[in-house]
Amino acid sequence: MPVISPFSSFFVFTCFFIVYFVTLNSSNCLALTTNAKRRPRQISVDYYAKSCPQVEQLVGSITSQQFKEAPVSAPATIRLFFHDCFVEGCDASILLTTQPGSKLLAEKDAEDNKDLRTEGFETITRAKALVESKCPGVVSCADILAIAARDFIHLSGGPNYPVKKGRWDGKISMATRVPYNLPHANSTVDQLIKLFSSKGLTIQDLVVLSGAHTIGFAHCKNFLDRIYNYKGTKQADPSIDPRLLKALKMSCPQVGGNADIVAPFDVTTPFVFDQAYYGNLQSKLGLLASDQGLFLDPRTKPIVQSLGQDKAKFFQAFSAAMDKMGSIGVKRGRRHGEKRKVCSMHM
Repeated sequence: MPVISPFSSFFVFTCFFIVYFVTLNSSNCLALTTNAKRRPRQISVDYYAKSCPQVEQLVGSITSQQFKEAPVSAPATIRLFFHDCFVEGCDASILLTTQPGSKLLAEKDAEDNKDLRTEGFETITRAKALVESKCPGVVSCADILAIAARDFIHLSGGPNYPVKKGRWDGKISMATRVPYNLPHANSTVDQLIKLFSSKGLTIQDLVVLSGAHTIGFAHCKNFLDRIYNYKGTKQADPSIDPRLLKALKMSCPQVGGNADIVAPFDVTTPFVFDQAYYGNLQSKLGLLASDQGLFLDPRTKPIVQSLGQDKAKFFQAFSAAMDKMGSIGVKRGRRHGEKRKVCSMHM
């Protein structure tokens, strides 16, 4: 889920996109895989019912405040959860920092994670501190991340689904395990299906979870080849709408551009969690090649069309897929995990 600049910079850029496509709107407007397929260890919605019954309210007080102060915290935290679950499982290993003097980089410092926005990390740090002050040593960072991601989905207009809890925090965080466990901007549908399958996720899950791109932004570097040299042709991807192509080229020159410039995944409703992402794909308005590919492939196209027609269906499917993804590689007990007091540091 590729995507650091101040919020104001991409706000201006997004406003440009909204204006640019206003007429268009009126007409149509992504651990080792060995752990992924194992049956998840037991987690449950009421896991902290006795030990920390107010955990969701505590996390919620932070996410609601963050959403008001920095709306970009929503896509930042959702993306953080995706990147965590796909590497080593949902164990908050993405939050660990590289130890001083260590030659082994943590996941957070992998090239694919360098664009993860600080607002996501800050949200979890603040939520963890508050939870620790009320329920010391009880709630894992992994569970706080899962709850916060759900909160932001709901705050952005999406579904408010129950979050299963009981994950322990992972002890392993290695940058070398990141590249082959995450989807990329130019991933083909075949590559995406293979990757998601290695995590125990279906083609349906792939298309549904890709719908998280209904909010969020991507840096120009993630689609430069698509608009200037698609598959080495020195031409733009023919599956991109000419008006979107023109807008992207204006903001993202082939050379010498501002590395901080970003574009919204969803050019029609970039700050609202809805099903518009799927309608955009049908109108050739997918930002990344990996997004647009979902409408071009016969295995995924019908799912795109179905989800684009029914927001309630999308919300129900997304809630189920998030629950399923949130169970990847769950760790339980001191042999496999820990309960960190500070999410960025081992016990």
